[in-house]
Amino acid sequence: MMPNVEYALAPGHSLRYLDVAPMITALRSQPTDFEYAHGWLNHVPSRHRFQFDRKGRVTIDALCGCAALSVKPEQADELHSMFKVWRQDYWTPLETNREFASHFAEPNAWVRLFRDVRMAWRRFRRQADPVTIPADALPSATPAE
Repeated sequence: MMPNVEYALAPGHSLRYLDVAPMITALRSQPTDFEYAHGWLNHVPSRHRFQFDRKGRVTIDALCGCAALSVKPEQADELHSMFKVWRQDYWTPLETNREFASHFAEPNAWVRLFRDVRMAWRRFRRQADPVTIPADALPSATPAE
């Protein structure tokens, strides 16, 4: 049988809302712990996912009970603005650099072989002088007997 327990909360605290201050701090001080994909902000260590709508409201997807509570209304704007700063200052430059680097990645063996053959062909075509044969040097065509 469960004992009858009363919960006493510090003034200003409520069990009805999720305190996202640690997440706001983590976005600022540990930006590498987060990734952004398919419209979701992913916190890699905890595997929590967050999706922001156009008005700044956040949807939380988590395997634990964290998703059961709503974000504190007074923290929602700060969380959304910190997310926008993180995305602009950290994630967008990181994605741009990744995409740029991918343009110079070593291609697979088939692509390398094709490029080598193509470049060899181009070099061969540039070095060979066009061959011209005067028409009078050719033997006249005679029908077979």
